[in-house]
Amino acid sequence: YEHMKQGGAKIELFPGVQGWFERINAYALKKGIRLEHYIISAGLREIIEGTSVARHFKAIFASAFLYDDKGRALWPALSVNYTNKTQFLFRINKGCLDTGEHVRINQHMDDDDKPMPFAHMIYIGDGDTDVPSMKVVKMERGYAVAVYPPDKPDAASPARTLAHDGRVDLAAPADYRAGSDIDVFVKAALDKIKASAHLEVFKKTHMIGLSN
Repeated sequence: YEHMKQGGAKIELFPGVQGWFERINAYALKKGIRLEHYIISAGLREIIEGTSVARHFKAIFASAFLYDDKGRALWPALSVNYTNKTQFLFRINKGCLDTGEHVRINQHMDDDDKPMPFAHMIYIGDGDTDVPSMKVVKMERGYAVAVYPPDKPDAASPARTLAHDGRVDLAAPADYRAGSDIDVFVKAALDKIKASAHLEVFKKTHMIGLSN
């Protein structure tokens, strides 16, 4: 476990990732939004936990091993791929973050009681395994962004195809610095989420007033 975690600490992050979370959290807070961050990855959780930004995530859903008492990997404990990534979206939607919880996740919950509506989600994906999840989020009135390495312009084609086909809202280089396409889009999406939520509250309160 520790060996893989140390490997995660050596991962070179995309431009702007260092500082992105503090900056976008501050923007959301200024707008009165409580922002949460999650990772749903087909990669190894142990490596992700070793990165310098792991502390910013409320939950990390990723492939993982089961270990013995000496920290040695015994066998895979969880495998995450494109077919089951969407299940973690529903866990986030219902607030059931414990992957061992199988009862509450299948119980009915009114939309108003769900702590993280799909319409309040912004999903940023960088690979084929993200396509079903991006499609689900977008279908449920959330926002989806397909990113590609900024130093590999040839890799932009699949992301742009997703945007052209209407399966994502934006195709952009994975540049998280202030003023980048992702930075501008996410801030605009947060503004719209806030405005939509405010409008829904306004409509409900005025409907109650009319019924009285």
